[in-house]
Amino acid sequence: MTSIKDDSVTTDRAHTGRDPAAPSTLARLLESADIRFNGDRPWDIQVHDPEMYEQVLRRGSLGFGESYMDGAWESEQLDETFHRLLSAHLDTRIKGIAKAQFLLLFLGLFLRSLLLNRQSRRRAFQVGEHHYDIGNDVYTAMLDPTMSYSCGYWKDAANLEEAQLAKLRLICEKLQLKPGERLLDIGCGWGGLARLAAQDYGVEVTGITVSKEQQLLAQERCAGLPVRIELMDYRDIGGQFNKVVSVGMFEHVGPKNYGAYFSTVDRVMAADGLFLLHTIGNYSQMHTTDAWIDKYIFPNGYIPTARQVTKAIEQDFLLEDWHNFGQDYDPTLMAWWKNFDAAWPALADRYGKRFYRMFKYYLHACAGYFRSRQGLLWQLVLSKRGRRQVYRSIR
Repeated sequence: MTSIKDDSVTTDRAHTGRDPAAPSTLARLLESADIRFNGDRPWDIQVHDPEMYEQVLRRGSLGFGESYMDGAWESEQLDETFHRLLSAHLDTRIKGIAKAQFLLLFLGLFLRSLLLNRQSRRRAFQVGEHHYDIGNDVYTAMLDPTMSYSCGYWKDAANLEEAQLAKLRLICEKLQLKPGERLLDIGCGWGGLARLAAQDYGVEVTGITVSKEQQLLAQERCAGLPVRIELMDYRDIGGQFNKVVSVGMFEHVGPKNYGAYFSTVDRVMAADGLFLLHTIGNYSQMHTTDAWIDKYIFPNGYIPTARQVTKAIEQDFLLEDWHNFGQDYDPTLMAWWKNFDAAWPALADRYGKRFYRMFKYYLHACAGYFRSRQGLLWQLVLSKRGRRQVYRSIR
């Protein structure tokens, strides 16, 4: 991996003059979230560069995020700032007052999502290259020893590792794994689930990922176990499996491909098998992905609603169980931030200050998203119509 350090300011500042009303316009909008500019509470926004007001009005969430990356504003308790912003639905309300440039940006994103298949086979590896391949040193430092990059299960957990192990075991128990079975792990990450399932449940695992860095480390971590890790798009999967699981990958599939995704699972899963889908869900349908998240974190991503999921599965599957524990994502994200921040001195020379602020913004914004209950976390257990056994759910 080459260094990706970049402390340069990349925000597009090309505009003519400032709008003197911009600060007051945004201040009135923030009132409903009980946030003030340059206030004295931890969640208030401290403005270091007045250019920030224009960037937000002109470019919406993209301007808000980029101006933070550039050091134009700060918040002592960034996660709570986002919690308040999202609880007041300011992410949608700003569209009603934004200037023409932002409206054109939003319209462009909407048309692109409407007309293009942004998660096509040709684009499948982009998110791996952009996000998951940035460097295993970042993720090794930030995640727990299982290398789980998805929501932990905090029901009886006292720390991040316990929460992630509880989540992995919960998945295995819901799938009713038995020795000798074949498990397909779609979006296997760094192999945490594959490793535990092979070691503790005696199954043979095939994991697939679109990240070269994930594949290399997962193969290393699963050495000596009946585990294969393939660099592959889900549409190219072959073979037959007793059970199928997908953890934190469905967010990269996109509505235009839900049919192909579930048809693939139907094709490779045994008639009496089980499929567990672990995915983030959104409280209401999004017409576009957040522009900042799309550009800097997860290109081509999309968070589904419950209605979109149920419509997509009804052709091929029966719903055996639906479990929501989205509020567990908040402590998961804050634990990742604590680890990332503690490890930063060893990472700083390679990645640079702007990367640090980008990741800080990302983790805290997502924590606020789940804390506001806009974000949900679902585990669905699905079966084919021909399955005769009665399914008994566990928690």
